[in-house]
Amino acid sequence: MRARLLPLLVVLMAGVLLALGFPLAVALAAGQQQRVVVDRIDDSARFAALTQFVIDAEGSKSSGADERLETLKQELARYQQLYGIRTGIFRRDGNAIARSSDGWKLPAEWEADDAFIQALAGRRSHDPGQVWPWQTNGKLLVASPVVLDGDVVAVVATESPTDQMRARTLRGWLLIAAGLSAAMLVAFGAALRLTSWVLKPVQTLDAAAHGIATGRMNSRVAAGGGPPELRRLARSFNEMADNVEEVLEQQRAFVADASHQLRNPLAALLLRIELLALELPEGNEEIASVRTEGKRLTQVLDDLLDLALAEHAAAEISLIDIAGLAAERVTAWRPFAEEKGVRLTGTGRSAATGWADPIALSSALDAVIDNALKFTPEGEAVEVALSVEGDRVLIVVADRGPGLTEEELLRIGDRFWRSGRHQNIKGSGLGLSISRILLAAGGGSLSYEKNPPHGLRVTLAVPRTDPAAGPE
Repeated sequence: MRARLLPLLVVLMAGVLLALGFPLAVALAAGQQQRVVVDRIDDSARFAALTQFVIDAEGSKSSGADERLETLKQELARYQQLYGIRTGIFRRDGNAIARSSDGWKLPAEWEADDAFIQALAGRRSHDPGQVWPWQTNGKLLVASPVVLDGDVVAVVATESPTDQMRARTLRGWLLIAAGLSAAMLVAFGAALRLTSWVLKPVQTLDAAAHGIATGRMNSRVAAGGGPPELRRLARSFNEMADNVEEVLEQQRAFVADASHQLRNPLAALLLRIELLALELPEGNEEIASVRTEGKRLTQVLDDLLDLALAEHAAAEISLIDIAGLAAERVTAWRPFAEEKGVRLTGTGRSAATGWADPIALSSALDAVIDNALKFTPEGEAVEVALSVEGDRVLIVVADRGPGLTEEELLRIGDRFWRSGRHQNIKGSGLGLSISRILLAAGGGSLSYEKNPPHGLRVTLAVPRTDPAAGPE
């Protein structure tokens, strides 16, 4: 969820910063140019005033007209020498009155420029086209009218280089970019803190839900920060978990109590059956059938009690020698296998360690080997193979029995379930269920698959790292 929420917040904040940064950059460039334009208008106004004296002297045939014109030309030349700005004063017909340099003429395209046309109409330049930092050949034309007796008689045109203006604009843009970058970093840090604050209760809730799903019924969500809605959700989750744990505990207690309470009446009933058998002829089939069903019922009650204890007891997880434990159980079951005429062999790695409850793993392995030996016919073999796969240690028990169909593989391990083809074989249908619960309590698992050409493969898996430590 963090990978989806954090980019969304970052993109939104980046969009806001860019929406503010672009207008600011445009305003900065416009402000820099406007400052230059205002300065040029002031200078051109001064030159327009000097030009008025020149034109006025020419009109009155004054003897000082030439002197005034020469003074104007010197002012224009000195202005260009100091500031690098070419200036020219042009009559309405385009002829020059005075220029800052003799070779400079008003470009033809400028005669159609808005600034020049406005000056001819008696208005000063106010809004010339924007010059951007990447326009290395850009020039700034500012024109002001020369008005004499209410008529525009000439135009003062200035052609300003824009290098310094573009450099100032670029420096301002770099400062804006640096500010936006700093703001983006701050925004990213704020988004990171915000997502952590929002998602921490969700992650805690997810861990607690996973713990309950894997059998750790005491998992709860610790009180912490986050939005009020998530804190309320955490409290509701804890209340739900408490209720579920209480109901399960009541069910376990009922199964354990019922199994325990039924043992005594059943024992008394079996004793009376034995006494009754003394009064009947030897070899009575009904008595033999009743004895068999009584023993089966006793086994079911014992398995129910074991199941209740397995669900209730906490696993004592430790690092153990899985290879040694598997070899020990194979050795313990080999006499029984030989008695049945079945070869029981242990293969695979001779050394492997994992995290498990040794008693629970031994009981689960005993149940699986016992089940394999039950269904393996005489002359066949049962193989117990040990291997390591990633972060798990695997014990695979493969038999050569009749195996199970695809539908039966989906049901195996359910409580009290037994294949209809194997009802005549001793068992209660709880052994594999108990094994699965014992392994799950320690972070292990039990899985089933076909063993071609016929038979069943049961895989007991235990973690190689401490499941209580969690992911790194």
